[in-house]
Amino acid sequence: MLAHTANKDAAVELYMIDAITQALDDALSEDPRVVLLGEDIGCNGGVFRATAGLQEKYGEGRVMDTPLAEALISGLCVGLASQGMRPVAEIQFMGFVYAALEHLISHASRLRNRTRGRLHCPMVMRIPFGGGIHAPEHHSESIEAMLAHIPGLRVVVPSSPARAYGLLLSAIRDPDPVIFLEPKRTYRASQQLVYYVDKEGLPLDSCFQLREGSDISLVSWGAMLQECLFAAEQLSERGISVEVMDVATLKPLDIDSLCDSVEKTGRCLIVQEAARSGGLAGEISASISERIFKHLQQPVQRLCGYDTVMPYLKLEQYYMPSTQQIVAKVQAMLECP
Repeated sequence: MLAHTANKDAAVELYMIDAITQALDDALSEDPRVVLLGEDIGCNGGVFRATAGLQEKYGEGRVMDTPLAEALISGLCVGLASQGMRPVAEIQFMGFVYAALEHLISHASRLRNRTRGRLHCPMVMRIPFGGGIHAPEHHSESIEAMLAHIPGLRVVVPSSPARAYGLLLSAIRDPDPVIFLEPKRTYRASQQLVYYVDKEGLPLDSCFQLREGSDISLVSWGAMLQECLFAAEQLSERGISVEVMDVATLKPLDIDSLCDSVEKTGRCLIVQEAARSGGLAGEISASISERIFKHLQQPVQRLCGYDTVMPYLKLEQYYMPSTQQIVAKVQAMLECP
């Protein structure tokens, strides 16, 4: 488990989207094997402008526009990675990734095992996900549990500009396939000091402790951590000490750090935007309960989205867990003997 820190001696205030651009720029400059590919990522800088200016700087051979074909994009990544390149693909929205699953499941995740280590697949697939931007259908999915269920894939979710920069650099340098999920409603939500002079990555497969507390552990990832931090602040004004844990890497899961936190507080609420059934919250809850059941003062609980399709813009705020819901849930848990 890592404490959330920032080096203020040589840092720049960046939005998450700018931190991602900086990480891609640094990866391209340090390793000639890194190539970017995706729909409109060169001529337009991508739908969210994460790659703005990079094709002009590095050329069409390093930052490539592709047809509107997610199966082609994922297949190209596997082929390039198997031959020593380090492709970084952008899928415009998570709802478009279904066509790419054939290559992710059947090839990218299995290449090392299938060839007994002779080949590996150092690719990254960047996928904006989640609701909150008033998008149309198939633009607001949160199917991270589906991707985390695939053996051989690492699934990483940043929740702030600094972690987006450090985790993306580490994902690109990793020798195996990484799904890098970007919570798009936080792209331009707030700025944070990002230290990037030395191009240091953050460790994968580790949780981050964002706030220390003693009464209850709030566990989440991605955009929902903002609501968790807001809730923790409100609860602190009412005398409730809340620890906030950023899962960061959904697969493989740093369950040891989460158990350390919950063992200390005795209570745990897991918050996820995704639908409740089959979600990561259930997996985390079961893993904590199996390991430290005797230290729990009450059962681990979940606060999740609904088992339905993300609604259109007028209703999406009712779908996603809110700060007020988190506060109410924590208070109810603490009132329970």
